[in-house]
Amino acid sequence: MTSFAPLSEETHEDRRRYLEGHLAEVSCLDCLARVRVHKQSEFHTSIQWDAQSSAHCAELARARAENPHRVPAACGRLSASIRTAVREGRLEIGGTVD
Repeated sequence: MTSFAPLSEETHEDRRRYLEGHLAEVSCLDCLARVRVHKQSEFHTSIQWDAQSSAHCAELARARAENPHRVPAACGRLSASIRTAVREGRLEIGGTVD
C-alpha cells in the first residue's frame, strides 16, 4: 500500500513556481476571454484556460458542439491575440521560471 506524506512548504513553493512562473494574462482581441499564457519560444506556448474563459470563447464552443467528446486543441483568434501581445511587448518569450 502506498502512503503519501504532506508536501513541505519548499515543495509547495517549487510547485507554484513551476506551474505559474512567467504566466501573463492575455485577453482575446475577439471575444475578450482572459487566459494565462507562458510563451517559452516562438513555437512553444502554454495556455491555462479556466472554466469562465473556456465558456466565453465562441470558437471553442463551436468545436465542442461539433464533437463533444474531443477537447479542442486551440483557438485561432486567441493565438493571434498572443502573437499581438508578444509583438507589443506585453508577453515575454522565454526566460526561466521565477
